[in-house]
Amino acid sequence: MTQPPLPRPWLQHYERGVPHDFSPSGRTLPQLLEEAAAQYPERVALSFLGATTTYRALLDDARRLANALRKMGVQPGDRVSIMLPNCPQFVVSFYGALMAGATVVNTSPMYTPHELQHQLADSGSETLIMLDAFYPRYEQIRDSVPVRRVLVTGIQDALPFPKNVLYPVKARREGRWVQVKIEGQTLPLRAVLRSQAPAAPDATVSPDDVALLQYTGGTTGVPKGAMLTHRNLVANCEQARAWMTDLRGGQEVTLAAIPFFHVYGMTVAMNLSVLIGATIALVPNPRDIKMVLGEISRSGATLFPGVPTLYNAINNHPDTPRHNLTSIRACISGSAPLLLETARRFREITHGANLVEGYGLTEASPITHTNPIFGEQKVGSIGLPMPGVDAIVVDEQGQTVAPGEVGELWVAGPMVMKGYWGRPDETAQTLAQAHGLTWLKTGDMAVMDEGGFFRIVDRKKDLIIAGGFNIYPREVEEVLMMHPAVLEAAAVGVPDEYRGESVHAVVALKPGQQVSDKELMAHCRTELSPYKVPRSVEFRDELPKTAAMKILRRQLAQDARERLQKSKSA
Repeated sequence: MTQPPLPRPWLQHYERGVPHDFSPSGRTLPQLLEEAAAQYPERVALSFLGATTTYRALLDDARRLANALRKMGVQPGDRVSIMLPNCPQFVVSFYGALMAGATVVNTSPMYTPHELQHQLADSGSETLIMLDAFYPRYEQIRDSVPVRRVLVTGIQDALPFPKNVLYPVKARREGRWVQVKIEGQTLPLRAVLRSQAPAAPDATVSPDDVALLQYTGGTTGVPKGAMLTHRNLVANCEQARAWMTDLRGGQEVTLAAIPFFHVYGMTVAMNLSVLIGATIALVPNPRDIKMVLGEISRSGATLFPGVPTLYNAINNHPDTPRHNLTSIRACISGSAPLLLETARRFREITHGANLVEGYGLTEASPITHTNPIFGEQKVGSIGLPMPGVDAIVVDEQGQTVAPGEVGELWVAGPMVMKGYWGRPDETAQTLAQAHGLTWLKTGDMAVMDEGGFFRIVDRKKDLIIAGGFNIYPREVEEVLMMHPAVLEAAAVGVPDEYRGESVHAVVALKPGQQVSDKELMAHCRTELSPYKVPRSVEFRDELPKTAAMKILRRQLAQDARERLQKSKSA
């Protein structure tokens, strides 16, 4: 029996021009680049610290890399890890690996050797493309991962003369220079590209091939790779394109400060830009607000996807008044709640840029909801489901609740992942079948109003979001437990005016053991990326637990927040 269509009250609030019905094109990611190069061959695709790359040249370099990977033995479906900041080599590596039929594994440049080892081993990556500065971390774990070939590049490889000559000199003077020994299967990316012709590679790529393993904690906190297909990722770009009705093909400039290894940056700043033939103004270090401001002014950026921390930093930077930011028209803020004051101030200093809050998650490629760019917006809301997205709020039995009632948010649509890499049991726990659709259980508690606007009220999972980055308590707790003095530990999020949240550790020590908070933080810095390291440590005789001996993390979080509030009001 055919089921009745689900109600979509949000359609009444769509802006004029946003389609009510949406079907993905079924294109692959390489096709997006090929079409952009055909339509805008001489348009600047990449702008990087004074160097520019046209769409024609970008396509040629991606094809060169694809041909090189094929000759090295990379087969369709093989995993290629990319450990690079936002630079031209990232874009070339991403599209080149996909053209070879490979699956890209986005790898954070901030990973410690411990984190890098887990991801390379879990994904089975045999190829690693990385920045020379990160190579020492790989050397520490090279004998315990399946990597067979490493392609190394440096920032200087993408710089124009004389910056390409001066950069190594400056890096040596500052003690940052890393000289990688080129031997065996460790090869310079620049030479590899030069060795190949820009002919179309021989690999066949289909829409349902897995394009990306994007690692996430999901609903369990265990890092695992979300399998995102070409269809998933292209569909999400097309959904964003349909939502932003005023985008101009071949005319936009995207300020790409949010990292491409983050799924949000990869989709909105990189792939969407290629879809519309935009110039991508690359910022390798988003923490360098002076560079971000300078690049906006220099490039005349019109689109600026980001996270609240970045917008807030711009709002409060002393150099901001000296820069012209009025070229920016539209910004979708993701990864963390957007404070009203942050949005208000940003609109003020840009003279009216539309900064709106959105929502998504890795398993959805990632965007599912956003507020209208020019239409009705609701403060504190994540907005409306995008074209092609179905969303429901359900109770613990999976039954839809009435508008205004709280439940778990489920989403469905062409952007929902294929599943978790090598983890069928966890895939089964996260994806559900209902109403003839495959639903992604977000793990977030939400409420939908009568008009179809959604609001997140709580996180079912104990995810901590600091500066737009996801931090999974279990990762922090496991590192804390590695310290010989620690008996048990919990990591919780506490409010942070700048980062949104920061990590607070609650620790019980073994009898007779002593360790300071500073020593524990230093220990964590050896195993965790900087943003995951606890900013504060609390010591207790024992941690509160349920009858089943499960640590009451939420109670610890509430206690920490109350203590923080009291200290502020004292």
